[in-house]
Amino acid sequence: MNLFIKKPIGKLIETAEGGEYHLKRSLGAINLVSLGIGAIIGAGLFSLTGIAAAENAGPAVVLSFVVAAVGCTFAGMCYSELASMIPVAGSAYTYAYTTMGEFAAWIIGWDLVLEYAVAAAVVAVSWSRYVGSFLHDFGISIPPQLAACPFDTITMPDGSHAHGLVNIPAVLIIVAISLLLMLGIKESAAVNDVIVIIKLAVVVTFIAVGVHYLKPANYVPFIPPNTGHFGEFGLSGIMRAAGIIFFAYIGFDTVSVAAQEAHHPQRDIPRGIIGSLIICTVLYILFAFVLTGMLNYKLMRGDAAPVATAINLTPYPWLHFMIKFGIIAGFTSVILVMLLGQSRIFYAMSRDGLLPAFFSDIHPVWRTPWRSNLLFMVFVGFFAGFFPISKLGNMTSIGTLLAFIIVCAGVMILRYTQPDAPRTYRCPYFPQFPILGILVCLAMMTSLDMETWWRLIIWMALGLIIYFTYSRFNSKLASETLNK
Repeated sequence: MNLFIKKPIGKLIETAEGGEYHLKRSLGAINLVSLGIGAIIGAGLFSLTGIAAAENAGPAVVLSFVVAAVGCTFAGMCYSELASMIPVAGSAYTYAYTTMGEFAAWIIGWDLVLEYAVAAAVVAVSWSRYVGSFLHDFGISIPPQLAACPFDTITMPDGSHAHGLVNIPAVLIIVAISLLLMLGIKESAAVNDVIVIIKLAVVVTFIAVGVHYLKPANYVPFIPPNTGHFGEFGLSGIMRAAGIIFFAYIGFDTVSVAAQEAHHPQRDIPRGIIGSLIICTVLYILFAFVLTGMLNYKLMRGDAAPVATAINLTPYPWLHFMIKFGIIAGFTSVILVMLLGQSRIFYAMSRDGLLPAFFSDIHPVWRTPWRSNLLFMVFVGFFAGFFPISKLGNMTSIGTLLAFIIVCAGVMILRYTQPDAPRTYRCPYFPQFPILGILVCLAMMTSLDMETWWRLIIWMALGLIIYFTYSRFNSKLASETLNK
């Protein structure tokens, strides 16, 4: 029966604020909106838009962004309600502990490693490639063997092939950001705010410049006819594209991870989640509209960098430099927010006894879970440097979607089991919105390939071994319950 023991909301808050050292509250609403934008807007905006337009929706990819935004909004509203009720670190893990019990909480906490740690490693590898290209524009070259893992094959300038040794830039960015996170949440948020300003400036500049080079003929037909295959243009193409670009929105849930470090979490966490979603949705739609207006969707097929191709249509070569710099900035903030989220998830699990106390050790000066940051610096840095983990990107998506489903279900459970509990934010149109959120996320999960599902199953099996050999016997809540 201990598998389904639930932690009362009051107990969660009491535990969060207890102890000699606890997380420092340093974040306001603007910082939280910035964290959300920092996690959402990455290079996916610059790559997925062209792919989805060329292969699935044509110019109607604009509508696909709207559909994907609606799906995220359902989950975002549910996150906001739970965050206003349970203003502590842990995000979906903490919410599951309150609504579904300890076993479900462990499952989602272990699952969130896929969203945060794996995502940080994958993005670090991509960051390395863009930085190498950026430095090459200035005549600075990184030896190819030192910018790729041992499993990658590099084409040398003379046409020969060689294997990489270690992706040093990827390791360095993980180390640098981890050290920053150890120093303090306020300092980390300040750096993230600057990076977010840079990449927002890049996106807005592309839109402002590109709007003068639109060709109305590129929007005709706005919804290309279906080719006879599901998902290739027509209505099914719009929906398939929505499933693809949905993952460009992933990251807003990271705002709820920082609830315990917000000045007024009940008020500001919903603002951070919904505010970042609104800003990113508007920018995504405008970006897609301008890109498909500048460059015919047919020309984007097979183009690895459609944004660069579109920029070539303008007389501003400096835009190339700016866009590449903006992509690097986007990657950097995503890594920062992902590593922040991972350490806070494990901090919450450790405080509950499900993981060793190592993960919840707070530094007396920095007031951050520095040992947790240190461990993930080594863990994520190792994978970023020595493994070709780009294929694991879908694991991030499936982990996130599972978290969304549990959060939407959690809102429904608490509405019925604790209807009078204080809520500074309530998800509207209950229970329709939470149900729609579950259905949309399930549809997204079923669209992923079996290889991704098998990886999820294997990862979860490993998590179950840890739970039944360690966590179940060290659970503080279970121990307290038995001693009563």
